[in-house]
This record gives sequence, structure tokens and C-alpha cells, in this order.
Amino acid sequence: MVKAVICHEGNAHKTNDNQLLTLLLEKLNLDLACVKFVGMGTKSNFFKKDHDNYRELLLDIEREAVEKVLFVIDADSEENDHTYGGYENTEKELKKVIKDLNLESYSDIFITCDPSNQCGYLESLILSTIPSEKKECIETFLDCSDFKSKDNHKAILNQIYKTAYPNAPFDFAHENFSELKTKLQNLFEGNE
Repeated sequence: MVKAVICHEGNAHKTNDNQLLTLLLEKLNLDLACVKFVGMGTKSNFFKKDHDNYRELLLDIEREAVEKVLFVIDADSEENDHTYGGYENTEKELKKVIKDLNLESYSDIFITCDPSNQCGYLESLILSTIPSEKKECIETFLDCSDFKSKDNHKAILNQIYKTAYPNAPFDFAHENFSELKTKLQNLFEGNE
């Protein structure tokens, strides 16, 4: 009974992206049975028009098994990737792929980042929703720690957040989740 697809980074099971989206869908009382999660792996796969996931998605749309698609992708930063990094580059390049695949009438995009600077990733969005004193505590810990690897920054940040605040992992009432909530609800419009 899948009618909507959410393409996100990582794999389709037990990733931070998938976990957050699943929890948010449940919070919004939306039927998880109507959603198929498609893990695209790395961000670069979103920009490969011949990716296997796109071929399957196009077949599902042709069979009328899928009516809507939401792409959830990290903004990252333009400093690290001048082509696909940063909010504007990510949006521009993903819109090109969507247009080339004739998915425009089916698709929407949500770019995960800190809304205040439009940089970062899912963990940046989450960090932007916690009270400033808690955010400062995490940032101070990261600044004074010996964690050197930029590649592990997301994983470290996510683990610190989960460890420090296990009973209230996400503040879905925060305004920074409003756009994502709206886009998830839009997946279900007309699918009742």
C-alpha cells in the first residue's frame, strides 16, 4: 500500500535520517505503511541519474504504486564541496536531476541543515532545536575534546546528543521542524 517514497542519505534501515523521519511520521499520526524509505547511501548518489534506486522509483511511478516522493538530503557546506555542498548548490543540483528524470510533478525536497546559516546536516538541524545552554554545552565539549576527525563529527555529535538527552531526543514542537513536518504531511494529501 506504499504511496509515498522518502529518499534519504544512508541506508533504508536504522540510520539517523530514517530514525528521525520515522519518529516524526509517528508523531504526526501518519501511516508508516504508506511510506517506503529509500536509502540512497552517500549524498553523491542523489546526483547520479542512472542510480538503481531511481530506475526502481520510475518503475513504481509508472505502475502507479508511488504518487509522491520526498528527497531528504544534507546541505553540508560549500567549503567542502563546491559543486554539491551548501544549501543552494544542493538544491540547484538536485532540482536538475529531478527535472531530467521527469519527477518534478511528484517530488519535493527537504534539505537538512541549521536553518540559521543553511549549512550542515541532520545533526545540525537537531542541534538547532535544543535550548541554547544545552547547545553551548555540547559545542564546548567538542571544542575542548581531542576529537580531531572531521569525518566523524556527525557521528560524534549525534552520540553526544543521544547520551546527554536520552529522554527527550527531539523537540518536534520547535519551529525548525515546521517545514519538514509540512512536507511529510504533504506526502499524504490525497492518499487517504
